[in-house]
Amino acid sequence: MDKLKFVLLIFLMTVVCMADGQTLSTKNKKAVELYTESDNFRVRGEYDKAIQLLQEAIEKDKKFDEAYFRLAQIYGVQDKLPLAIQYFEQGLTLAQSASRSKIYLYELAQTELKLGHYKNTIDYSIKFLALEKADQKRIVQSTLWKGQAEFAMAHDQDVFDYRITVLSDTVNTFPMQYFPTVTADQSQLIFTARFGGARNENEDLVVSTKNADDSWNRPVSLSDNINTIRREGASTISADGRHLIFTVCGERGCDLFESRRTGNVWSVPKSLGATVNTPSWDAQPSLSADGSELYFVSDRPGGRGGYDIWYSQLSETGWAKAVNLGAPINTPFDEISPYIHVNNQTIYIVSNGHPGYGGYDIYMASKKEGAWASPGNMGKPLNDYRDQYSFIVTTDGTTAYYSKEEGKNRSRLYKIQLPVNLIISNKGNVLKGKVIDAKSKNPLRAHIELFDIQHNQRISAVESDSVTGQYLMVLPDGAEYALYVSRAMYLFQSLHFNYLQSEDIKPVIHDVSLLPMEKEASVILNNLFFDVDHYELKQQSLTELNEIIKFLEMNESVKIEIIGHTDNSGSESRNQQLSLKRAGSVGEYLKKHGINPLRISQKGYGAQKPIKPNVSEENRKLNRRIEFRIL
Repeated sequence: MDKLKFVLLIFLMTVVCMADGQTLSTKNKKAVELYTESDNFRVRGEYDKAIQLLQEAIEKDKKFDEAYFRLAQIYGVQDKLPLAIQYFEQGLTLAQSASRSKIYLYELAQTELKLGHYKNTIDYSIKFLALEKADQKRIVQSTLWKGQAEFAMAHDQDVFDYRITVLSDTVNTFPMQYFPTVTADQSQLIFTARFGGARNENEDLVVSTKNADDSWNRPVSLSDNINTIRREGASTISADGRHLIFTVCGERGCDLFESRRTGNVWSVPKSLGATVNTPSWDAQPSLSADGSELYFVSDRPGGRGGYDIWYSQLSETGWAKAVNLGAPINTPFDEISPYIHVNNQTIYIVSNGHPGYGGYDIYMASKKEGAWASPGNMGKPLNDYRDQYSFIVTTDGTTAYYSKEEGKNRSRLYKIQLPVNLIISNKGNVLKGKVIDAKSKNPLRAHIELFDIQHNQRISAVESDSVTGQYLMVLPDGAEYALYVSRAMYLFQSLHFNYLQSEDIKPVIHDVSLLPMEKEASVILNNLFFDVDHYELKQQSLTELNEIIKFLEMNESVKIEIIGHTDNSGSESRNQQLSLKRAGSVGEYLKKHGINPLRISQKGYGAQKPIKPNVSEENRKLNRRIEFRIL
């Protein structure tokens, strides 16, 4: 599985091998023979036999220090940490030199931290650091363990109100399940399933769908196109649930692949290519909501530590060359499992290099003025002395999912209600709907763009599904939005809406009907703005004006009529003049920006053609409009 390599970094023994030919502490030939024979079993993973032989060696010589050390290592690999400590401590009492004592002290500090014995960790670290003056790598590592133990003791009472519940056995149906990801509307939960406990057991991506009562259905294979005889691991999915990037591991390591869904069919995966993948280990992707930014983990050269978080941006020619996310996110140790929230301003990571409770903890960092701030530990009981992996947060920022190991070769998925103080302020919501042909009512594949019109900034762009016509995108924050839906040979649709956050976040739904581009077809331009009784275009109209220009540039043979309308407030002549001048302002802008004047005409109808009775302010607002018509 994807986390195999870093799990081994924790649980496999630290390589403190003695050089060939080193003199052992015993003179007993039978003890040496048993010790040597035990290693043949140890390296093959036959630990029970290795333990038996080592215990027999100790029976031959009770002061055989290296046999105690090897026994402790094996118990550490088996996750029998109290036994490992027992034999490390016994061996330490037998060590006959400072160099041998250092080895025991180092291992004891590490093992005590894995059990949350923080004071013992500090004591052993201090003793080790007093002896070790040359091995800088171990000095740095021991200093980190000491610092984590000190942090844990200082923050022992900082317990947050996490409400953590295990997902039902309907979901947790495999021996191991991990690396969850969820669609923006929380309707689908995708995760990696491992079908056995052995190291090379097959792994596939599975999906569970949510019922109306918020329960989850039994997971099924995501796709026969995606799941193969290779191991498919950690994945990330775009907000609309139609673009998947995932890890594929084989004999030569792990790389990132992508697949796209049309209707219910996922395409045959393809590699992200050399700008993202390397001969090194590349895995654990996280895709931004708009699909334009990719965060992932790699141990390639050029990083700050063993595993670092790297970043690539999507361009017109594909994924750009990945760059290291750098400090303060990455440390000289390991950073894994990034998750970029849909607001694109908050990232969650797992690290063993930042201040924490020992091992891998979950952290949260925010982007300020374009730069990432130092990650903050998310506290107890989410984090503890055990290792935490893979943490994702839903669009609304209130709920998280993560996987937790529960003994050797066993893990389950959990749901977490976040405490109030850790719910991000800039939450997100979901905008979704369906695009159809206005006449035939058939679903359409269309290009959909979301703009923040106050800043004339494009927030996101997606394509509706060619089979179902459905689309989904994320509203990252409360703002005034314009939505543009376009397709070749159709009039584009312009929608306007204000989305203000509330505690009760419900999806925003906009279904769209596109008119075929033919003579007399017309469309209302919902994102042109004027002050009352004025005809000068306001600044937030720029997004709409640019969309009209783009449409006319793509359809060079089309001639249009800009038509102005008002409500019935004021005199008929005043309304007619105002509507004509407003249409004229739009026409003049188009002409000044390169559109041939012969392609544009303007007309004003005043209040003559209302679309709603002028009996309420809401209706009058609808009647005050600009539209354009194909001539």
